[in-house]
Amino acid sequence: MENILITEKSEGYELLDSGDGQKLERFGDKVLARPDPQAIWKKKLSEEKWSEAYSVYIREGETGKWKGKGKTLEEFQIKFEDFVFNLKLTPAKHVGLFPEQSQNWKWLENKIAEKIKEGKTISVLNLFAHTGGATLACARAGAEVCHVDASKFPVDHAHRNVDDSGLGDKKVRFIVDDVRKFVEREIKRGVKYDVIVMDPPVYGKGTNDKVWKIEEDLSPFLLRLKEVLSDEPQAILINGYASIYSPITYKNLLEAMTKDLNGKISYGELVIKESEGERLLPAGIFARFEK
Repeated sequence: MENILITEKSEGYELLDSGDGQKLERFGDKVLARPDPQAIWKKKLSEEKWSEAYSVYIREGETGKWKGKGKTLEEFQIKFEDFVFNLKLTPAKHVGLFPEQSQNWKWLENKIAEKIKEGKTISVLNLFAHTGGATLACARAGAEVCHVDASKFPVDHAHRNVDDSGLGDKKVRFIVDDVRKFVEREIKRGVKYDVIVMDPPVYGKGTNDKVWKIEEDLSPFLLRLKEVLSDEPQAILINGYASIYSPITYKNLLEAMTKDLNGKISYGELVIKESEGERLLPAGIFARFEK
């Protein structure tokens, strides 16, 4: 059965409106307008309301820039899900927070906290980890976390998010590396993890310009990841953003990886609810395994 995980308005974030290929969001006290290819319906709010945005992302070629009061790479800080996130307006339109993931973070935190209460030590491998929302949740629950991303920029932000959220004393390793190379080294070292989290891009470049293509690389990579699972794996989470695939695709891949692990698989969509009304904006897909 497919699930829909809904992120709703909070103090740190809300989706004010969407439509005509755009979304209007509030991050803390700043309202931003960004493109969103899912929002092909009509906007509800007036153009006057949209024009009040602090900054608007304008696409130019393969990238773009922010126009208005906010400047590209301007940094600001918000509190979301009781974590502190350091955000920036980047040329790629992202700001360093994917609020639709909040329901997955809660799921991870609850599962890990249960095992910690039982006296277990839980180790987490967070791959394609970006600015570390899942890392924050797992660390707060008491897990030991290895945070891996090929880009130094988001890893630096993740480190600051951990420190600024009051979690600097937690056991978190930050690694800048191609995730496939890192996993191969962990296999050789015999390192094992109880929880694996990953948010693979459709296309990307790792260290030394090693290309990642999801249609070619995800399935064999998941099978290699099985080699770093502990004898009692607790959870595996795969997220997809801007993916051409269905949640069922991720579910099928996860089933192939975990077919002999005697667990349960759930899958579905991540959506954000507009703060006025019931309209939902699709924001990603997921599949997850749990014991």
